[in-house]
Amino acid sequence: MSVSKSVPAWEDAAPGGEFSTTASDLTSDSPLWMVTSEPILNDLFVRLQRLRVALMEHPSVHHKLQFSRSHLEQVRLAFANMILHGEQKLHCLCQLICDALVTPYQIQSVVIGEVETTKERFTITQGVLAEDLYTVTDIDLGSRQLKKLRIFDGQDWSQANLVANMVDYQPLEPNVYGIHKIISRIKAEQEVWNKVVDEIFGLDNIVVRDKQLRHLSRYVKDVFGIKIVVGSLDDIRRVHMALVELSWSERELAKFQVEPTLENRRLHFVEVKDYLMPHQQKQTGWEALKSVVRWSDKTMEIQIQTLSNFLHERELLTKESHTSFRAQREQVRNQVAEQIPLFRFYRDLLRWLFLNPQGPPPVYPGVTLSLVE
Repeated sequence: MSVSKSVPAWEDAAPGGEFSTTASDLTSDSPLWMVTSEPILNDLFVRLQRLRVALMEHPSVHHKLQFSRSHLEQVRLAFANMILHGEQKLHCLCQLICDALVTPYQIQSVVIGEVETTKERFTITQGVLAEDLYTVTDIDLGSRQLKKLRIFDGQDWSQANLVANMVDYQPLEPNVYGIHKIISRIKAEQEVWNKVVDEIFGLDNIVVRDKQLRHLSRYVKDVFGIKIVVGSLDDIRRVHMALVELSWSERELAKFQVEPTLENRRLHFVEVKDYLMPHQQKQTGWEALKSVVRWSDKTMEIQIQTLSNFLHERELLTKESHTSFRAQREQVRNQVAEQIPLFRFYRDLLRWLFLNPQGPPPVYPGVTLSLVE
């Protein structure tokens, strides 16, 4: 039995008739609703969520998925716009915070690279103009630096691959809050897609319920993030309270072409997690005060941590032998994929749609995939 309907991105055969999309579907039901207002993106992810439910509840029903190449190009463009616009707001917020707490300051692009042949890691720091942050993504900034390099590995010249990149806002004078630097960073594109699948399947809940996976910890569901590095634990509390009480005038917002709405005049805290007390610290020794905030229609994470803890974290990231948190997450995903084949299929589906549409489509029992013009 097969019931199908034509929609811009795909056709789907699902039990009980057609999928419908309401205004609420395009917000709270979408795994990306907190970081994007792009309707074309949210619509696709809502449908992917519903398909997951249909496949799990009615495994014997055949589903034909037909994706339009032109519509997927629009989705990819919307995703690129989401990243660029999100980064623009992230940098704008960083500069507003800097103007309020640490002016004067300079802006630097920081890239952690890895020699392709030897896997040796290194750090490059380069000054960047504020206007450059609004025209290209942070990853492009980092990638452009690495493309200029060829590194002699002892036998031949080798390329360097990107491990991580961020933008530092470095105070030029001491400040009353003890702030050493403010850092912005964004998840890499592939990591964002991974997190979409995590959200569609509620991976956190799967990990918590499964005794074999529980020790691998919960995930951070952030895309856009700010880290504020201070001198002491007391400075952490002081900076947090400053952020809670911070507000911007119409003139201060106009400097960055931000509308002086009630939402934009201050940070709106969604949640605050304290990882400073010994019994609350993570096994790695990582400690911080971590908040999720809403500002200018975006959800962002703000971490405040001491300089000593930050340097330890950076040292681990630059060590060749370090098993990064990203690798640990990938380990969790691989283990879940072994237990839940549909989870593996969704990872392969998004990779096929957005990273390798020229390749063969992924295979799953009861599902037929095709691309049309």
